[in-house]
Formats: sequence, C-alpha cells, structure tokens
Amino acid sequence: MSADAKHYDVIRKPLITEKTTMASENGAVVFEVAIDANKPMIKEAVEAVFGVKVKAVNTTITKGKVKRFRGQLGTRKDVKKAYVTLEEGNTIDVSTGL
Repeated sequence: MSADAKHYDVIRKPLITEKTTMASENGAVVFEVAIDANKPMIKEAVEAVFGVKVKAVNTTITKGKVKRFRGQLGTRKDVKKAYVTLEEGNTIDVSTGL
C-alpha cells in the first residue's frame, strides 16, 4: 500500500452543506474522515493530498441515528467530521472534484 492510498483511507470525502459553506468563508474545509483517524493523521493527509499548509484541525463525531429499515430497527453509522483550517493564502476548491 502506497503512502497516497493511506491518505485516501483517512480522508473519505468533502462535505458540502450550508454550514460548511459558511465555514469555508473563514478558510476552513470540512471532510468526512475515518472514525479512527486522529488530528495529526488528518493534518498529514490533507497536506499530502492537496499540497496546502494546515493551521488547525477540529473534529466532531456525529452519532448514527436509529432508523427503521423495512420495519426493522437499525442504526446508521457514526460519522467523524474534520474541520480543517488552512494557513493564509491556501485554498482547496472542493466543489470541482479531485
């Protein structure tokens, strides 16, 4: 497994919502990341994949909701989000795709 593959395992996908769009105005980008990823791993992965300098990483874990699937109770997966604040002058355009 190459180093790039490891970084892509940490970063799952960018999240684009109203809240993340407002955060992007302040130089932050939001990604869904692996549930076991820690802040140094996320910082290293974003810097390697996108070629930018990361200032800070904040994370949140959203617990999966209990929902009904075909009448049976089931639980959605827990999701970890990383709010990555970039250094001045660095940008990532997540709306165009990789």
